Amino acid sequence: MRVVILGAAAGGGSPQWNCRCPVCALAWAGDPRVRPRTQSGLAVSANGSDWVLLNASPDLRTQILATPALHPRVTDSRRHSPITDVILTNGDIDHVAGLLTLRERQPLTIHAGPRALDILRDNAVFNVLAPDMVARRPLPVDVPVTMAGGLAVTAFPVPGKVPLYMEDATTAWTAAETAADDGRVLGFLFQAGGSRAVCIPNCAAVTDAVRERVRGADLLLFDGTTFTDDEMPALGLSPKTAARMGHLAMDGPLGSMAALEGIDVPLKVYMHINNTNPVLIDSSPQQRLVEAAGWAIAHDGMEIRL
Repeated sequence: MRVVILGAAAGGGSPQWNCRCPVCALAWAGDPRVRPRTQSGLAVSANGSDWVLLNASPDLRTQILATPALHPRVTDSRRHSPITDVILTNGDIDHVAGLLTLRERQPLTIHAGPRALDILRDNAVFNVLAPDMVARRPLPVDVPVTMAGGLAVTAFPVPGKVPLYMEDATTAWTAAETAADDGRVLGFLFQAGGSRAVCIPNCAAVTDAVRERVRGADLLLFDGTTFTDDEMPALGLSPKTAARMGHLAMDGPLGSMAALEGIDVPLKVYMHINNTNPVLIDSSPQQRLVEAAGWAIAHDGMEIRL
C-alpha cells in the first residue's frame, strides 16, 4: 500500500493567505524552517496504478500537479486519470470544494456518509459533476468496501461536529454537541497486502472506541490541528478553542499525545495542521516535543509505503 500526503495543513493552508501569526510571518519571510503546506488531503493505492483520494481540498489541482502518480497516463483516449474514487470524512468546505476541480467528465465515484451526501445533493453547484460520469455512493459503517486496485476501505464514526457553515446560531455548542459520535464525521481504515492504515484527520475526542480502532494499525494519520486548545484565542485570531471547532489539541493532559500514548502503532503522523501550530516550525520546542512522543509531522508530498 502506498499513502501520499497531498496536503498536510488544515483549512487555509500554511501560510494562510491573510495571516501573519508567528508561524505564517516566518513563512512569508521565506524562513526555510517553515515549509509551505496545502490543505489536507490524502491519496492511497494498493497497486500503484489506481488511486483513492481521502477528501478533495480546494488545493486539489495544485496537489495533482505535484504528484506524478496522479498524472494522466497515455491511453487510447485523450483523457485519463488514475484517480478512481474520492471518499469524504465529512462535508467541510476544506474537504469537498476540490470536487469541483474534478468536473471535466472523468469517470469516478464519490463515497461518503449520508450527511455529506446530503450536503452535495442540496448544493446545486456540485451538479457540475455529471451523474452519468460521477457516481455518488453511501458508505456503510463498519463494512469493508473494495475499491479499484483491491484497496479495502472501512468507514467508522469518530467524535466531531457539523461543518462550520451548517452550525445553528441558536444551538448551545457544548462539549457533547461538538463531539457527537453519530456519523457526521468519519475515520477510515485502509487495508491492502496485509497492511493497515488508519486515517482520522478530524477528531474531537479520543474515546475508547477510537483507541480500539487505532490499535494494531501499521500507520496512524491523525488530526493535528492545534498544539494547544486555546491557540487561536491566545493569538487573538478567533474566540474559538480547538474543542469548540471540533478538534483535539496535541498537547495537554486531554490532548491527543496523552490520549494515544502507549498505543501500539509503529508510525504515527499528525496531519491537518493549522497554520498557527508551532510544530510547523522545524526544530521548534513544540515539534521536538511531538517527535519525542513518537509522532512525525506530515508535509506535502510525504509518501509512506506499507
